[in-house]
Amino acid sequence: MDPQEFFALFGAERRPDPYPHYRRWRERFPVAELAERMFAVSGFAEATQVLRDPAFGHPEPEYLDPADRLPDQPVDESGRVVRAFLSLNPPDHTRLRRLVAKAFTPRMVEQLTPRIEELTASLIDGMRGEADLMTSLAKPLPVEVIAELLGVPLDDRERFAEWSHAMARALDPPFLQHPDTIEPAVRARQSFVGYFRALADQRRREPGDDLLSALVAVSDAGDVLSEGELLVTLTLLLIAGHETTTNLIGNGVLAMLRHGGLGAAEPERVVEEVLRYDSPVQLTARTALRDTALGGVAVPAGSQAIVLIGAANRDPAAGPDPESFDPSRTPGRHLAFGQGIHFCLGAPLARLEGRIVFRELARRVPELRLAGDPEWNATTTLRGLARLPVVSGEPAQDSALRSRPRERSAR
Repeated sequence: MDPQEFFALFGAERRPDPYPHYRRWRERFPVAELAERMFAVSGFAEATQVLRDPAFGHPEPEYLDPADRLPDQPVDESGRVVRAFLSLNPPDHTRLRRLVAKAFTPRMVEQLTPRIEELTASLIDGMRGEADLMTSLAKPLPVEVIAELLGVPLDDRERFAEWSHAMARALDPPFLQHPDTIEPAVRARQSFVGYFRALADQRRREPGDDLLSALVAVSDAGDVLSEGELLVTLTLLLIAGHETTTNLIGNGVLAMLRHGGLGAAEPERVVEEVLRYDSPVQLTARTALRDTALGGVAVPAGSQAIVLIGAANRDPAAGPDPESFDPSRTPGRHLAFGQGIHFCLGAPLARLEGRIVFRELARRVPELRLAGDPEWNATTTLRGLARLPVVSGEPAQDSALRSRPRERSAR
């Protein structure tokens, strides 16, 4: 098989709507061997197996000679690169995820509900006449939320968002990356590590009521996060808590406006349908840790499996009429948050923000409509919009916002 046929799926001309191309590829090759020890997985059952089966995981962290390390690159005492738990196998993954989960609790997420409602209402009320929904709502809301959750000072949040965007652009696999994304991502990571190293030191001396303070103090049977583990965990939370939710909001509003308007669908169902129909995360990868089989195809140990989440979510095997956007349907299965031990720890927060946004848009600006063509970011792993022009009339005034019962996060 010519791997160029696979790489062509992600060409710029297909970015506005890659799904017909995904469908044709999936129907022919639910599992495809692109090259020696490199496979593409697009079928729902096969993708689910890769994400859940302990036969698949991640390569072990590499050892770096001091001369080869980038400035501020976290390494452990033996010289191994420190990775976030998302990129580790048990038992390292289990230990780190348990520590982070003890700090990043459902209760902490639920306590954000009034603040997310307040921010959402303010941002929507500012969208008078023509506006870019991405700069007016989808981008500022998640960065404000994750910054407040972490305890980032207000004055620092603009550069916080800039670093996040630069690092997110470098998440594409090597065959999709543009060389121009590498250097800004490295600089952003260095700036981020330096910034949070100083802020973590401050929180150790003066703890606050925020997630950063909780992560600094968290322990489990005497085990704690090392400085390097803390810093890479914060990087993960930054990107996962900001970029993906921005894309959930933008992709969802675009889908709603293209399919009948904001309407009266239940916000919970809207969120799940957007996650299935146009997932903010389109690709992920795993390594075969031992010889195994996938959809009847032999996969040798050490092989890389590239999982096309966007293609798998629209497999008819996952649910009926997968190419239609139907926010009224009963939520079905999707892989937007992953599966198995790596299921997204921040899923409750993303769902909470999405529910509040879609509820408030439908209630405050039900007449919202498109005002031009959307522009897509030049990334594939994280699929989202750079610009979404919309137009609305005067927002509906509702003084009952603060008096409604608080919406509870998904557990």
